[in-house]
Formats: sequence, C-alpha cells, structure tokens
Amino acid sequence: IERACQSHYRYVRDQHYMIHDNKIVIVDEYTGRPMPDRHWPDGLHQAVEAKEQVPITLASDHAAKVTFQSYFRLYKKLAGMTGTAAQNWIEIRRVYKLWVVCIPTNRPVIRQHLPDRVFPTEEAKFDAVVDEVQRMQLAGRPVLIGTRSVEKSEKLSEKLTGAGIRHQVLNAKQNEQEAEIVSQAGQPGAVTIATNMAGRGTDIRSARPWPTPADCT
Repeated sequence: IERACQSHYRYVRDQHYMIHDNKIVIVDEYTGRPMPDRHWPDGLHQAVEAKEQVPITLASDHAAKVTFQSYFRLYKKLAGMTGTAAQNWIEIRRVYKLWVVCIPTNRPVIRQHLPDRVFPTEEAKFDAVVDEVQRMQLAGRPVLIGTRSVEKSEKLSEKLTGAGIRHQVLNAKQNEQEAEIVSQAGQPGAVTIATNMAGRGTDIRSARPWPTPADCT
C-alpha cells in the first residue's frame, strides 16, 4: 500500500521519471539527467511501472554498494574544479580532506544581481519570462532559461512557441543533443531552455572573437 501511494501521489511523470521505449527511466532530481540503469528499491520501481501500464521488470538485488564519496577517496590523488565549491568548502574538507581555492576571473565580473520579482501565479510568471525573452532577443542577446523539471521546460517551450520565439529545449529527453545545443547557446538572439543538466563540460561558442594577446595586456 505504501509503494502504491508513493508511486501514484509522490512521483510525477516528466519530473521524477519519464517513459522511454516503454520503460520507466528515473530523472536525477538535481541534474535533470536520465538514469536508465537506476531503479527504485523495494518494489517502488515496479509500482510506478504498474501505474504507467508498462511492462513490469524483475527487482534486482545488489551484491555490494559504495557511495560516491567513499569511491572517490580510494584514489591516491584527488582534485576537481567547480563553480559551487566555495559555498560548501566545509563539507568538501570534511568528506574529501581537500582545501578549496578560489581562482579569480580573468576579467572583472559584469554580472548584475537584480532584485527578485514575485508573481501571483505560475502562469503570470511564465508570461513575464516570455516578455523578457522578447526584449533581450530584440537587443541581440543570447538567453538561457533554467527550469527545475522536464515538465516546466516543456510548458515554457509551449509559451515561447505561442509567442513565435524560436528556441531550443534541453532536458532529459534531448540529452543526446546536449553538447550541440549548449555550444550554440551563446549566439546572438539564441534562446535556450534547459534543466539543471545543461552544459557540463561543454564549451559555449561566442559570437565575439577570441581576445588577442594585445587585448590581454
């Protein structure tokens, strides 16, 4: 009964999982990436399969398990680079016994932190996003819109399509084209909707030319 209630009321299609080739594929909550080799334990995966009326798979048992943190500590040398380590340096020090070093930007940061805007409904918020995208696109600026789920990315895509705005959508359903979509996201007037999965390790091509040695002096 617990598994049935969880599958029907807690797990939402195109947010926690999606259906691909008539199979339930879990979507990572933090990155938005599909995880075709992962299954929920204790019959929960089978309950979701029953809910969506796809073929029921046999539950598999694990011979052994190891966390990512423990696995990484098996390496003799460990290092990494990320844009979000500074806020979590205490945890990285505690788990990996590593210090976090902040590397300054090559040029002064020009990013502006604008104040929050609050809307009465999600519909009003999405309409405001569409208006802002149109304004930026007329100015020739590339636009990247982040969403928390596949469902929200597709809903916003419908809004942009209705407004006649050409755009690309990157979520767990289009992960095969991830590198190509992200690489073009910096072109003038480009509009890209993406879940958290977007852009890991992909260079975004800019319309501006690379700086020459004279520019860097």
